Amino acid sequence: MQYRKIHAEFYCGVDVHPKKSYLCILDKSGEKRLGLNLKNNFDNFKETVNPFLPNLAVGCESTYAYYWLADGCHKAGIQFYLGHAMYMKAISGNKQKHDPLDAKTIANLLRTSFFPEAFPYPREMRATRDILRRRHRLVRLRAEAFSHIQMVAHQYCIEDITPKAVKDRKNRRDLIEQFNEQDLRDIISSDFDVIESLDPVIEELEIKIKASAIHHDSSSFSLLKTTPGIGDMLALIILYETHDIKRFPTPQRYSSYARVVKCDRTSAGKSVGSKNQKIGNPYLKWAFNSIIISAQQSSERIGKYYRRLESKYGRPRARARIAHQFAISVYAMLKKQEPFSEERFFAGH
Repeated sequence: MQYRKIHAEFYCGVDVHPKKSYLCILDKSGEKRLGLNLKNNFDNFKETVNPFLPNLAVGCESTYAYYWLADGCHKAGIQFYLGHAMYMKAISGNKQKHDPLDAKTIANLLRTSFFPEAFPYPREMRATRDILRRRHRLVRLRAEAFSHIQMVAHQYCIEDITPKAVKDRKNRRDLIEQFNEQDLRDIISSDFDVIESLDPVIEELEIKIKASAIHHDSSSFSLLKTTPGIGDMLALIILYETHDIKRFPTPQRYSSYARVVKCDRTSAGKSVGSKNQKIGNPYLKWAFNSIIISAQQSSERIGKYYRRLESKYGRPRARARIAHQFAISVYAMLKKQEPFSEERFFAGH
């Protein structure tokens, strides 16, 4: 985690909420100059902080409601810094908790250069990224329905209900007849209802995503698709969640952000548990773990390698290891602007 050194005459900490936000302004010495509650409207915010401009730094936590503040500050030329919510321990560490104290703590972190900075995603790409995330959620819901059908079949030892049969749009409703009890038929029918209601929604979203994805790097998009297992949607997810590979100085930093490596937590040479493993980007983690599903079919060498890992380490650890290799490979491809290379992928393995 990097702490940003911020130089300004005044520091404004904003505790952002869905409808109202509390702001606290401190000067260089830490003296409080202003503290009040405001409705979420940037014009009101700018009018309130105007006496402290232009040498004012504004900061808030990376909650879902910060977009209006980041966009307004960017447009008005006001220094804006987004704080990583999980790293801002000074807030959760306070004995008391209320909006004025939280805003003052944020302002103090800005003032003392202990502000754990997160990345404020650019507005022009944000809507496409968010629709990709919405598609991801719907795909997960559909996958849960597929899995539930097969789980019920396993409970009653019905062997004919295979993943391929469940995904056969034309004939899958015939599978319902294999269950003797009406209640079970109703359960399976409801799962098919979910799947068939989500299919057209997901397909329509994918059409809109491809049409709106005009701000991604088309060169990097084409390079990513040279990787076995990466199609249009996975390439767009990786591009939009990564944004700019230059944000990450090393492949280790990128792998950590993509959550494809475990972080060490030791004290006095002893392990102290596995907390904070979920700090990072869950969508990149899902993407890199999903590549192998198709990659082992399109690349014989990768397929054999993955099956060898699976027999040696088991499926979860094998998936984790090969996801890490894909992340390292993608990092090199985007950094060097070179297509996928199996030799580079297997280097050192």
